[in-house]
Amino acid sequence: MDASVATRDAPAKDPHMPPMHRAGDLIAPNAPQDIAAAGLEEGTLTDLVVKLTYTVARFTPEWVAKRLHLSLPLVRELLHKLALDGLLEEVMGVSRYKISPQGREQAVRLLEVCGYIGPAPVSLETYTAMLRWQFANAPEVLPEHVVEALSSLVVSPEAAQLAGLAVSSGSSLFVFGPPGNGKSSLGRQIHAALRGDIWIPHCISVGSSVIRLFDEQCHQRVEVVSSRPGTIDERWVRIRRPLIVVGGELTLNLLDLMFSRSQRYYEAPPHLKANGGVFLVDDFGRERVSPDQLLNRFITPMEFQMDYLTLETGQKIEVPLRHVLIIATNLSPELVTDPAFLRRMGYRLYLGPPNPEQYARIFRNYAKRLGVAVESEVIDRLLDRYRAQNRDLRACEPRDLIERSRHICHFQGKPLELTSEVLDLAWMGYFGNQ
Repeated sequence: MDASVATRDAPAKDPHMPPMHRAGDLIAPNAPQDIAAAGLEEGTLTDLVVKLTYTVARFTPEWVAKRLHLSLPLVRELLHKLALDGLLEEVMGVSRYKISPQGREQAVRLLEVCGYIGPAPVSLETYTAMLRWQFANAPEVLPEHVVEALSSLVVSPEAAQLAGLAVSSGSSLFVFGPPGNGKSSLGRQIHAALRGDIWIPHCISVGSSVIRLFDEQCHQRVEVVSSRPGTIDERWVRIRRPLIVVGGELTLNLLDLMFSRSQRYYEAPPHLKANGGVFLVDDFGRERVSPDQLLNRFITPMEFQMDYLTLETGQKIEVPLRHVLIIATNLSPELVTDPAFLRRMGYRLYLGPPNPEQYARIFRNYAKRLGVAVESEVIDRLLDRYRAQNRDLRACEPRDLIERSRHICHFQGKPLELTSEVLDLAWMGYFGNQ
């Protein structure tokens, strides 16, 4: 999702869309130069400045601008306004300010409501408009992108095409089948088919509440260098399109806003952080809540590309959800889904056991990655052993057997070799003494 491919410099008219400009090969949000241009409710920025200045004895406009990711002209306007209101005092002759006693009292009251101090937020409406515009100008997912993304996997052309259709359409994908056949790997690697980067805000403002969206642990920042410093709104961060993975730890509470009672602001749930990318629910049906509860939680977001989240006050807010939802399970669909849910899924994909030719290809590919050749007779002997023990082939087992062979060779003080003798011991260590 790269704004550099947009066909026009100016986004479509939207009352909440921030003004944009071309910065090199990107289209970036303009840095607001006054309070009105920031697009926030009255008092949001002044309250944030009061809380920030409460933490230090003296400060300069430049220091405030850097901490709040705001332009210097805007910060000077904010400081001037607060000084007129008696909340700040200018230290004469040194271009510095300090908070007044009245400002300290105000800061204490504000911190009791919201303890957030950091980069200034954007409004929820502005975030929604920006997300909508970026999707309208997103690079298309082409078949060659899907092939490249899944190049390290051995899957059928039909499976690759269905996964590609899900990400290219921005819809959802339900992947099911026996364990160990690449469902999680496909869900993770198809993410690479999404091209381009996106802008997201550090945080979102909803009235007096702040929701932190940008997460260093989940999002990969892209450095943006502008030939005209100070022209890009630094409340926005440019990131790679995200991949957010949740598994057995998922609960219904994790899919709502997480309020920190010590910091008194909200953390966005994982599916909101996944906006613009892929949200993978792995091992579906093995979470600590019933599949029915999770299904009911996902139905509205899937169908309407939006969700309702709840503030501590009980207020419901509507947030946009524009990601590719991938649900992977090794349980029978009849046990973890119902027809109403499956009807709303964009695509369904069954990943079954590999056939012998696919198994051999997976084995050779993994061995090649480790720089080891493997004789065809060795693989044929392995396949005979599967048949003799009536075992189903699984796509993960070539990797597992080769890794155990590596342990064996390392233990014996020799380089990795995939001989029948080594693999016999690896087989015994993996499957037991049958």
